[in-house]
Amino acid sequence: MTQESSDTERARLARALADRTAQLEAVTAEFDQFAQSLSHDLRAPLRALDGFARVLAEDYADKLDADGKKYVDILAAGARKASLMIDDLAALSRLCRKPFRPAAVNMAELAARKVAQLRDQGARAAFRIDSLPEAWGDEDMLGTIWEQLLQNAVKFTASQAQPAIEISARTDGRQVVYCIRDNGVGFDPQYAGRLFGVFQRLHTGADFEGRGIGLAIVRRLINRHGGKVWAEGKVNQGASFFFSLPIPEDLTAGK
Repeated sequence: MTQESSDTERARLARALADRTAQLEAVTAEFDQFAQSLSHDLRAPLRALDGFARVLAEDYADKLDADGKKYVDILAAGARKASLMIDDLAALSRLCRKPFRPAAVNMAELAARKVAQLRDQGARAAFRIDSLPEAWGDEDMLGTIWEQLLQNAVKFTASQAQPAIEISARTDGRQVVYCIRDNGVGFDPQYAGRLFGVFQRLHTGADFEGRGIGLAIVRRLINRHGGKVWAEGKVNQGASFFFSLPIPEDLTAGK
């Protein structure tokens, strides 16, 4: 490739990246406006619902039969859950607005630090961390990605007799693909596309805690890095979560 054609290709890629960035920024701004409006408009009535439910439960307990008390409890729990979901949307919105500060990141150290934190919190899974290439990105955001994906793996392997989680990576062209593989409950692969949607869950809340926001956060942070995230799995045969990060040309040129 001649220098002229190389410069032309760089310019084309730069324009494509600028267009993608502009599209993502537009979507982010629209989501941010929606989240702020939702938070403002719904917080007050939800607090009122929860408050009135508490009043009924405390001051009118002697006037309610068993069914009445059950309905009041359901009302209060629903109001609290909706309030927490609004908090989740606000947190997601803040992450979308957070300044992006890219730098070289030691992914092996970052993943090991997140694993150590999970062990301190009582995770009993056996972790294995293979060699991980460094990444170019925002260290705080990448830390959140590791944290969410590893917490997810710990949660869905907790019922296994010998929970195991493997962390690996491979270089694929001009990108690095990182993988978190577990031997947990897995999921039906036909619903894999729903995993990264906001409040989308493939398992019931009665079996596994969570509100379906963690993987949505992962997807948005990966998008900000210009990468992709996806998952593979089968019911009762574990799951593998992958995310790719582009390798800047300056890094590869210097090697």
